[in-house]
Amino acid sequence: MKESAIYIHVPFCDHKCIYCDFYSIINHENINEFLDALTKEINLHSENHSNGRLFTSIFFGGGTPSLMKPEYINYILSSLKDHYLISDDAEITLETNPGTVDKKKLSDFLKYGINRLSVGIQTFHDEELKFLTRIHDSDTAIRTVKEAKEIGFNNINVDLIFNLPGQSIKKWRENLSRAISLPVTHISAYSLILEKGTILNKMVLDGKVKMQDADYDAEIYELTISFLKDHGFKQYEVSNYAKEGFQCRHNMAYWHYVDYLSFGPSAHSFVNGKRWWNYSSLRKYITEINSGRSAIANSEILSSEQMLSEYVMLALRSNGLNITALKEKFGDKWINEKFEYLKALQRRGLLYFEDSLIQLTSKGYSLCDEILEKIL
Repeated sequence: MKESAIYIHVPFCDHKCIYCDFYSIINHENINEFLDALTKEINLHSENHSNGRLFTSIFFGGGTPSLMKPEYINYILSSLKDHYLISDDAEITLETNPGTVDKKKLSDFLKYGINRLSVGIQTFHDEELKFLTRIHDSDTAIRTVKEAKEIGFNNINVDLIFNLPGQSIKKWRENLSRAISLPVTHISAYSLILEKGTILNKMVLDGKVKMQDADYDAEIYELTISFLKDHGFKQYEVSNYAKEGFQCRHNMAYWHYVDYLSFGPSAHSFVNGKRWWNYSSLRKYITEINSGRSAIANSEILSSEQMLSEYVMLALRSNGLNITALKEKFGDKWINEKFEYLKALQRRGLLYFEDSLIQLTSKGYSLCDEILEKIL
């Protein structure tokens, strides 16, 4: 039985945050049409991709999935279970924004099968939340996490963003301190990145906002790694830290190059070396599905060279490149050609060898993009 993962893209948001480039809309009028099209798409792909697969992770992303009524999430999960073999202990994650849930709603999500929450806090400083145009304040964020724990969620992630314009080391350390004081098992900490087409990018181009430099970003990043390690959160990917046994199963599927199916507008799938992606338009998505077609906008079949590069990149960004597994999948030509360079990186303290595993050090993680560019 081949393990796989499922992603559901829920496109609805209350408003568009200035830094976000994920597909989302603030018009909620088509929720019922979306649910109908989504379940049709789930059924459509089951004909070719359900046999011989055990799905061990389901992830609701967006958008803001927690805007949905719990009954809608249950409806989607029921459709998935009708068409795919879902593991009894599957990790089922719901991205959750403070300000969109209360204790009753969280309790209903838990009742219907959600067993992991990923809470988009970003920062505990209200002035920074206002800059990011988040709809919640710090008190609401803290209350959301505490209430989730109280009603029975034992696997909770919080998302944080560092290196905001004008953000001091002191403020970022306070964010980390507040996060570890909460009943969380996982922390995702990302550097603020300018994405084309976002409001923030235009603000920077217009000179209204000034980003901090790369050296300062690296300083905050290294502080993050050290701080979270000292408080029991092991780094297992460039931007992700978990207590023992709480690494995100869905993320691990991506980073270990496991096949995954995705449903909803703009969703990307990867199966047997083929990647495809849906239209980034809810209206187009619904129209295509209701016309009896797939909502696939385009696709590509990866060459063996592309797959090798992606496999190495994803493995080194996460918890290590297994040499034995690499040779089984792609032969030993690449590792033989790169071995001396990898040993040189080891001498510089950027990675280490442990049995057949090659893993970046904390210092190596901070230079990950540079290392990968040279290796690949």
